[in-house]
Amino acid sequence: MAQVLVVAEVADGVVRKTTFELLTIARRLGEPAVVVFTDPAGAAEAAALAPAFAEYGAGTVYLAQAEALLDHLVVGKAEALAAVVATAQGAGGVAAVLIGSTAEGKEIAARLAITLESGLITDAVDVQEGPGGVPVTTQSAFAGGFAVTARVTRGVPLITVKPSSATAEPAAGGSATVVPVTVTLSELARAVRIVERKDKEASGRPDLSEASIVVSGGRGTGGDFAPVEAFADAVGAAVGASRAAVDAGWYPHSHQVGQTGKQVSPQLYVACGISGAIQHRAGMQTSKTIVAINKDAEAPIFELADFGVVGDLFAVLPQATTEVKAHRG
Repeated sequence: MAQVLVVAEVADGVVRKTTFELLTIARRLGEPAVVVFTDPAGAAEAAALAPAFAEYGAGTVYLAQAEALLDHLVVGKAEALAAVVATAQGAGGVAAVLIGSTAEGKEIAARLAITLESGLITDAVDVQEGPGGVPVTTQSAFAGGFAVTARVTRGVPLITVKPSSATAEPAAGGSATVVPVTVTLSELARAVRIVERKDKEASGRPDLSEASIVVSGGRGTGGDFAPVEAFADAVGAAVGASRAAVDAGWYPHSHQVGQTGKQVSPQLYVACGISGAIQHRAGMQTSKTIVAINKDAEAPIFELADFGVVGDLFAVLPQATTEVKAHRG
């Protein structure tokens, strides 16, 4: 059976949830295999992650390694991934390559598509096996106005998938074989080196891009995100913000949800004091369940919401927070 390569996202030695989601999708399409980017010094630590990948169905873990690979930008990772694809092609073929729809993931995928002369589909919210075993994707287009199904017709299908597009489900027990793939980076890949990294301030909340619950605040907060944060903490959610809120300086731009911010697809999205302009809807419309809280009963967000509360968020959210805490004991 041809392999479905999943590019792992690993932060500080911890595998991110999106990787397990992609492995769950990969099991629908073929034999899951994982690609981990590393350098020789970190190869042993990367190999130690194999049991975690195997738990979600991976039979092979490719260690795409090159000297100082993680100290350069995405060109080196695209070259390393191309080398893994070549290795996997010789071991039975590649049915598809799945990558998370992050800014880096989409750039890697684009560069790989040029190298392999293959088709690329970005921002898929679902991937299923189609006729002849070819993956068929679903994308949300024109701010949720259309659902588009598509498939790659040339080369190895390259697909980037939005976080939370699938529920990560463990597979039957098994083990994964670790296969090192050593790459020599080109001069172009080594042209720029990362010289400094700064850790983000820890909030204790899940990452916005992969959170299963997101609570966002907008213009209706008036700059006071305290009730939004309190409710988010009560339900274990990430905190987002509309463009109006971040442009006003009320919340960091890194938390913006929208067409020009982050595009999220959680199981539950709670929009607090957000009118529902097209720019914001483009970033959250693929959420599985949407709850809107707004004083304006005519706000466009209610057209998109599964459940709506017409009311002042400063009255609604504290009550909801109290009820959640009481329910959780």
